[in-house]
Amino acid sequence: MSRIDDLIQELCPDGVRSSPLSTVINALRTGLNPRKNFILNPPGAINYYMTVRELGGFKLIPNEKTDRVDNAGLQIIQKRSKLQIGDVLFSATGTIGRTALIQSEASDWNIKEGIYAITPKPDVIISRFLIYVFHSSNFKRNILSQADGSTVSSISMENLQKVTIPVPPLEVQREIVSILDKFTELEAELEAELEARKKQFLHYSTELLSFHPELLSKTIEELCVVNRGRVMSKDYLREKQGNYPVYSSQTLNNGIFGFIDNYDYNFESITWTTDGANAGSIFYHVNEEFSITNVCGLLRVRNPEVVSTKYLYLQLNHIAKKYVRAGMGNPKLMSNVMRSIYIPLPERKIQDEIVQALESLKLITRDLYSGLPAEIAARRKQYEHYRDQLLTFKELKSA
Repeated sequence: MSRIDDLIQELCPDGVRSSPLSTVINALRTGLNPRKNFILNPPGAINYYMTVRELGGFKLIPNEKTDRVDNAGLQIIQKRSKLQIGDVLFSATGTIGRTALIQSEASDWNIKEGIYAITPKPDVIISRFLIYVFHSSNFKRNILSQADGSTVSSISMENLQKVTIPVPPLEVQREIVSILDKFTELEAELEAELEARKKQFLHYSTELLSFHPELLSKTIEELCVVNRGRVMSKDYLREKQGNYPVYSSQTLNNGIFGFIDNYDYNFESITWTTDGANAGSIFYHVNEEFSITNVCGLLRVRNPEVVSTKYLYLQLNHIAKKYVRAGMGNPKLMSNVMRSIYIPLPERKIQDEIVQALESLKLITRDLYSGLPAEIAARRKQYEHYRDQLLTFKELKSA
């Protein structure tokens, strides 16, 4: 931080001027929406059509769900957006303020209307510095105060260009970018490590839970007694308030909907969510007295010598999501579908070995799973603190 202090003392001791965005950029354009101009996802299209979802801070992150346009559509959009290396992309509709930096020629992608392409004046402001300004708390507050729209927020080009930003000397900008880049690089490394550990666990669990098709398999109906939960309203929970948990489909509070004064089940079992966004989520219960609502189902193993409940739980966690189907607007994994799922059945001893191996792997990765997200959150908070501090300057008073 002393290097920054020295530069500020040397280059702008009286303060830093805040200028309207319009004065520090050469151009501001936008992309194009289909309408009558082109169509999305025509046969054989390979070019990405970037939206707010693909703006990843300093890079674009397309995926298999990103829309595509053909070469003719790409040319039509480029005539309007005129993208060039060094442009800053800025989302102006919906989630306002997401960004990306164009670092190579846009030869196989372009942007929708509502994503602005901003060309900074290179002798006045650095593209990466401008992005950090866009991420700062002060700018976000200013931009949101300028936003229009009751249902979908947006900011017009005219209003965006009126927003003022600090413009210190280029040498100060470069030093700030260098410091903040180190924070973002560290966070990216931690996120990559977390993702690698998740992929590693998925790889080993897939290996352990996959078997040759000729191995004996049985359906859930053959292996388990299948039950459905019962309707319990919030009023019912208030009337029957007690100490026994009632599980439902929500993910908050570990899926607990409330507590009542009695319970329906008190044996080793598996429950799953039948309806809604979390359909197909699988849960294991042991040594617990509990109930479930009507958007959940319950499995109780008929013969523990044939299949381990814990092994069955691991298998269902591995495969159940494949059986979720859309129905009446909501994803569903109903009892009739659950009953028809086939489970591979190695010898009971092998089942226990698989359970033990995966639980050991979970123990190894548990600290990473719990530690890395906390470390990422701490680093992000630290970065946000220093970013806002570095981008707050004494205001240069007009002569």
